[in-house]
Amino acid sequence: MVQKERLFDQFPPVTTKEWMDKINTDLKGADFNKKLVWRTNEGFDVKPFYRMEDIENLMYVNTLPGQFPYLRGTKINNNNWLVRQNIEITDYSNANLKALTILMKGVDSLGFVITDPESVNEKNFDILLKDIHPGAVEINFLSNGKAKEIIDILTNYVKKTGTDPLQIRGAFEADPLSRLMLNGTLCIPPEEGFDYLASVVHSAAFLPQFRTIHLNASNFNNAGADIVQELAFGISMGNEYLAQLTRRGISVDIATSKIRFSFGTGSIYFSEIAKLRAARLLWSVVTNGFHPANGEKIKMDIHCVTSEWNKTVYDPYVNMLRTQTEAMSAILGGADSLTVEPFDIVFRHPDEFSERIARNQQLILKEEAYFDKVADPAAGSYYIENLTNLIADNAWKLFLEIEDQGGFLECLKSGLIQRKLSESASGRKADIANGKEILLGTNRFPDFNEKAPSNIDLTRVFKLPVVESDHQIEPIKLFRGSEENERLRLGADKAVKM
Repeated sequence: MVQKERLFDQFPPVTTKEWMDKINTDLKGADFNKKLVWRTNEGFDVKPFYRMEDIENLMYVNTLPGQFPYLRGTKINNNNWLVRQNIEITDYSNANLKALTILMKGVDSLGFVITDPESVNEKNFDILLKDIHPGAVEINFLSNGKAKEIIDILTNYVKKTGTDPLQIRGAFEADPLSRLMLNGTLCIPPEEGFDYLASVVHSAAFLPQFRTIHLNASNFNNAGADIVQELAFGISMGNEYLAQLTRRGISVDIATSKIRFSFGTGSIYFSEIAKLRAARLLWSVVTNGFHPANGEKIKMDIHCVTSEWNKTVYDPYVNMLRTQTEAMSAILGGADSLTVEPFDIVFRHPDEFSERIARNQQLILKEEAYFDKVADPAAGSYYIENLTNLIADNAWKLFLEIEDQGGFLECLKSGLIQRKLSESASGRKADIANGKEILLGTNRFPDFNEKAPSNIDLTRVFKLPVVESDHQIEPIKLFRGSEENERLRLGADKAVKM
């Protein structure tokens, strides 16, 4: 009988001490912690290498995808996600034509941005959804109001087209806390806003797979938050919604099934992967505290959108590289759907070329790189498993701090959220100014002979602050890391032309 040789038996195991002895020898007296340990923006240390012993005591390492607490994802057999593209509606017929066109080009999730809520009526929606099979594509609506009207219209549309309501997937972006946070005020008191939100949830009972609260944690990302803050603030917002809805007689199972989280995805590649894994873990802990009857209902639904914070006006094609790695992070982290923003969205209305590239960035990852084939592809990575634990632990501490202060809404009113965001944003601005945080083509290797792109829209480049005088709270400010640099360069370009 031929005896098989185990090749790896030829290599004796190496202990952590032996690794450290070798590293210290190569460092030639330099301090290991100062030289090789990474101190993150979030304030915790990440080692340059991890070993099996570093994950042995981590909770949930031995769970599988689809198992509580869903750290390893909610998908069991694959890692498929929906490719989202938004369509801004100024004309319902043109929006329908564009939707039908991009559905033939790989998109399977539509985001209809309704610029005029007063245009919402059944006739216009019949035009908008003409020849679109609502059971075959995810449909999302982003509108500043008219949530109940849209839900009622969609319900009637499903009934008259004979579509199975169980097949209707999508969401309406109702998020009064985000609106309050961005504008500093709501058109109605917050308590009435929660009452309205509860009525929207009741209205959507006919569509069990359609979500009515699209929680925009991506706003924290675009306000300069670090990863821990975005995660903690987002989970705290979700907890506030759960508390308010259950207080109004809605079961936690229904409430959680109606919430979708939207996270921004930045450029810190592995941390962004770990963030989504940590998000599902923390949300499972929070929702489990409400004692749900069905563990399936508490699964976190995650939409991701590439961050605007690190996108630039100058050397804009670098934005494609940024969004590509961000898309990879979101997918490997287990996002359920993803919007890759066109590379030029921060300085002009995207054209057909930039939208096509943004779509194809996802399609390449799906059809050519096979990112959709393996559930929880990060599983077992000593580094990512430890990073997930570090992010979850630090985000949980911040979440508890917010809860100790009365919850998310109370911390908005007291200004705690705004202060923490301002501190983080100021630190990141300083890091960009001194080159510690790099924006390629902006504060590292800029081409000063380059001129600003054509058709630049300054209202996109520099988001104007809210100026209303009747603020209920101090609004947060969205901005990009390159704004100050670009303000100077655009001014210089203008002076040269004059």
